[in-house]
Amino acid sequence: MTALEKDLMTAEIVKQTNLQHIAIIMDGNRRWAKEKNLPSAMGHKKGVDALRATLRACNDFGIKYLTVYAFSTENWNRKKEEVDFLMELLALTLTNELAEMHAEGVVINFIGDISKLSPKLQKILAHSVETTKNNTGVHLQIAFNYGSRDEIVNAVKTIIDKGVTDITEEIISEHLYTGGIPDPDLLIRTGGELRVSNYLLWQIAYSEILVVKEFWPEFGRESLANAVEEFQNRQRRFGK
Repeated sequence: MTALEKDLMTAEIVKQTNLQHIAIIMDGNRRWAKEKNLPSAMGHKKGVDALRATLRACNDFGIKYLTVYAFSTENWNRKKEEVDFLMELLALTLTNELAEMHAEGVVINFIGDISKLSPKLQKILAHSVETTKNNTGVHLQIAFNYGSRDEIVNAVKTIIDKGVTDITEEIISEHLYTGGIPDPDLLIRTGGELRVSNYLLWQIAYSEILVVKEFWPEFGRESLANAVEEFQNRQRRFGK
C-alpha cells in the first residue's frame, strides 16, 4: 500500500467511525533523549516536530479536534532549568510557527491555569488564540499548566458562585476548560506507561484508550494512522 493509499484509507475510517477528537498524552521526550545520550532539551525539541507532524496528519485525515498534554500542574516540580526551557520552547514555537499554522487554518486554544504563567508568555498565548479564532481547520487544544482535578474543582466553584443549585453533568461539562468541545473519542498515550496522569478525567469517561510503546518524538503520521485503524476495531458501547 502506498503512502497516499494509506492516507485515503485512514481518512475514510475517520469518516465512517465519526472520529472527531483525539487526545494525546505526549510522554517519553526525556527517555527518548536518554536512550540516545542526548540532553532532555533535545527530546523536547523533537517532541515539537512530532506535534507538528501529528497536527498536519489530523488535518489531512479529517480529525477536527486534537488535544495534547504539554505541561501539567505537577511539572512545576521538575528542575527549574527544565521548566524554564519548556516555557521558552512554547514561546519560541508559537512565535516561529504561528503564521504557518494560521495559514493552514488551525484554531489554537489553551486549557489550564494560564494565569500562573509569566505576563510575557500569557501575551504570546493570547495573541495565538486571537489570531486563529476565526479559522475553520483543526482545533488544537494545548493543555498547559493543566490538571484535571484542579479543572473540575474550578468548574464546581464557578457554578456555585453563579448560584446554580441544580447541578447536572451538562452544566459541569460546560464549565470545564473544554466547554463546547466534544469529549475525546480516542486517548493515546505514548511511551508505554499505563496511567492517565490527571488528564481529562471527566472528558475521557467513555474514550477508547490506546497506549503505544514508542516515545513521543517517534510519533507521527504513520503512528496516527495506525491508531485510527485500531480505533476502527473497537466496539464502543457507552455502558450499554
